Amino acid sequence: MGVISVSRDAAVEAPLVYIEPPRAKPFVYNYEPPAGEPRRSAVPLPQAVRITDGRPRADRFSLDIEGFAFRRDETSITDFYDEAEVERRYYPAMERLLTEATGADKVVIFDHTLRNGGAFPKVREPVRAVHNDYTVRSGPQRVRDLLPPEEAAARLRHRFAIINVWRPVRGPVASVPLALCDARSIAPHELIATDLRYPDRTGEIYSVTHNPRHRWYYFPRMTRDEVVLIKCYDSATDGRARFAAHTGFDDPSTPADAAPRESIEIRALVFFPPAEA
Repeated sequence: MGVISVSRDAAVEAPLVYIEPPRAKPFVYNYEPPAGEPRRSAVPLPQAVRITDGRPRADRFSLDIEGFAFRRDETSITDFYDEAEVERRYYPAMERLLTEATGADKVVIFDHTLRNGGAFPKVREPVRAVHNDYTVRSGPQRVRDLLPPEEAAARLRHRFAIINVWRPVRGPVASVPLALCDARSIAPHELIATDLRYPDRTGEIYSVTHNPRHRWYYFPRMTRDEVVLIKCYDSATDGRARFAAHTGFDDPSTPADAAPRESIEIRALVFFPPAEA
């Protein structure tokens, strides 16, 4: 891990929800659990942490160093709740953005999630738990799930990543902003593989245990023409960032009458040229 300097930038202190070190592999139901089962088995452990304003250094964050990057990216999408418009126009735009940002030779966007703080039915609320969307096991499995078998086998012989692009649907975001943890500050044993149970399959994510050396950042009052790229998996094991833990959090400076946060995140497989081991 690289040396991390202590920031003197503006910051807020807020509780982030980690988990207690578990005795057994945790699980989370991504649907209404069976009778008698809890929705999640891990014991939540809120911890007050310092979350630094990343805007003064926004152009210096890197997918390969901190595990996330900030970009200004104007969008012409008029209605992010129109699924057909998102898939027809937004997906290609995000493919271009990720190709430019990473140097990938192929980008496959495979889904998106809208989040809203309870204002719309059937739209998910922001996640208030420290997590990373994929693990060393579920990252490659996503390739096998989404590509034809021969192509998947060929692609898995070379470097690939899974990257989310997070954008406000409306801004500026005042409630439940996104916090991102510098990947260099998380030790491997603090990433806890957790089953993510669906009706038809079981995925795997990382929950996270607390360490006071974690370094957290956020970009206050993001607008719909700004995005954060989050690396959720990288097959490379050469020292670059592989997993970027993140979470929504309750900013103590949020006005009481702030509108619910509305955001969209797309998830993409990002494949690199064969020369990249």
